[in-house]
Amino acid sequence: MRLFVAVYPPVAAVEDLGARTVRLRVGAAATAGTAVRLADPANLHLTLAFLGDVEAARLADVESALGLAAQWFRDDRDASPRLSLGGGGVFGDGRRTVLWTDVRGDVEALHALARLIRDRLRHAGLPYDDRPFRPHLTVARPGDRVAPAAVEADRVALNDYQGPEWRATELVLVRSHLGLRPRYDRLAAWPL
Repeated sequence: MRLFVAVYPPVAAVEDLGARTVRLRVGAAATAGTAVRLADPANLHLTLAFLGDVEAARLADVESALGLAAQWFRDDRDASPRLSLGGGGVFGDGRRTVLWTDVRGDVEALHALARLIRDRLRHAGLPYDDRPFRPHLTVARPGDRVAPAAVEADRVALNDYQGPEWRATELVLVRSHLGLRPRYDRLAAWPL
């Protein structure tokens, strides 16, 4: 099973970002029929840890590790983190270009949660990607189908974007299915 751990923004935050995205050059290109992959609003999430392929027999270990991380996080806080989406950035180039929006607000709490999750996964002997945590939300995958200057203009336009504030109230274990239209199945969740 291909697994990751995420926090999902609420519908209001996703809709606000979606309204902004359609006004970007990548949004116009997608509307015009260019094969730009805009992020599916139902799948928008902040990945806190990517586990990759995990044997089904280890699912209970994953759930136990995440349950402990969520509990320790809750016990250490008065309230769940207040966040918002805003700003922008680009990963990759050419066919692998990804346009994303940044996360603002209590970002240090997200870093603390990601550290807890990775610590518990490591303690349980479970796999995870140990690249540095960079909280972001993917907006589009324009690849090389949109001119780099247009993607850069969208990144700059997102710098002026500030979405509504929301609380991260739930940690979610997700199974992903790859393909042209990735599918995500929620396997378990814990309150934050």
